[in-house]
Amino acid sequence: MTTFYPYTTNLQPFESSVWLVPIISSNSILLVIGFAYYRKKLPLQIYKGIEFILNFEISKKTALLTGIIILVVYIGFSLPELAIDEATQYDDWGVLESALEVWPSTDSDDIYINEQNARYVRMLLLDASSDLFQNIKLLPFVASILLVVVTFFLTYQITQKRFAGIISMVILLQSHTFLHFDTIAVYENFWVLFYVVSLYAINRKWQYSSISYLLSIFSKAFIAVFFLSSLYYICRASISTRKKLYTLASYATSLIVILLVFSFGESIYFDIINISSSEFFLAFNALGYTLRYDLIIVLSLLPLTLGLFFKFRKDNSKKVDSILVLILTALLAGPVISMLTDFYFILPYRFLPLIVFVAVGIGVLLSKKN
Repeated sequence: MTTFYPYTTNLQPFESSVWLVPIISSNSILLVIGFAYYRKKLPLQIYKGIEFILNFEISKKTALLTGIIILVVYIGFSLPELAIDEATQYDDWGVLESALEVWPSTDSDDIYINEQNARYVRMLLLDASSDLFQNIKLLPFVASILLVVVTFFLTYQITQKRFAGIISMVILLQSHTFLHFDTIAVYENFWVLFYVVSLYAINRKWQYSSISYLLSIFSKAFIAVFFLSSLYYICRASISTRKKLYTLASYATSLIVILLVFSFGESIYFDIINISSSEFFLAFNALGYTLRYDLIIVLSLLPLTLGLFFKFRKDNSKKVDSILVLILTALLAGPVISMLTDFYFILPYRFLPLIVFVAVGIGVLLSKKN
């Protein structure tokens, strides 16, 4: 920041963070244990304990009951947030409120209102939540609940372990960022939900994957950064070559649709491009600040990345490297957007895909096929 920031600051470029010691110590311990396990150098009892966790599985009934209990507790604690006036929470509510008044028009003198109304799917859902249910927070909250459920199913699809899916649910629900924005209409989770569904659909019902990706794009164009990652996920999917080609073709068609809509739909996205390489480093530097309350996510990034890498080398699983690519993309998405335009700021909710994929990655790492 002291290098690229255009104004004079009193910042010390080599000043250590208060989290330096906890991060280094915890990462070192986890890496030593992981390497010793990988090389089979751990004491027998510890090795057997880790093997028990990796091979542990629960029945369908237990998974269903546990999942319901987790969701009931989460919903019970979050329901009171639906009564909070959105206008008292974030200043951006004023822009959203003005956009809803003229929705679906994108012909406003205010570029921020036009940008809001260019997110067609998102505005449609928010408008429905406000008009039909008389609470604009309701559908965003439902989307957050569904995101937790889909995270379970995506993890289970990759690992074939229900226990891993439960772990991913818990990791997601302990996230401060997720819990802070789960009922916020201004920063809703529609885009993340639709994108995770698009990944799940690749192996389940490939015909719906590109459709869900379109819904994600038209909820928030930020997800466009993940387009290449989706193509990689398709190529590594456990489906036939013919289905892969069909899925790739459907995504190519979706890309054409996106470009046509943005070109002829009075979209602002082509007008706000302003490339600045220095913004990439400034935005990347903001990662620690924006995720400062998500300690588990921050502490697990390095051990998780290395653990998944060695798991991929050992098991040669096609889906492990896909999760690594998604985590890397989620880390770089904010800096890339900041480099391309100065229209957006890096806010914590933009790291929700990272939190989801870290949750899935932890579930994958803590599972082992029998």
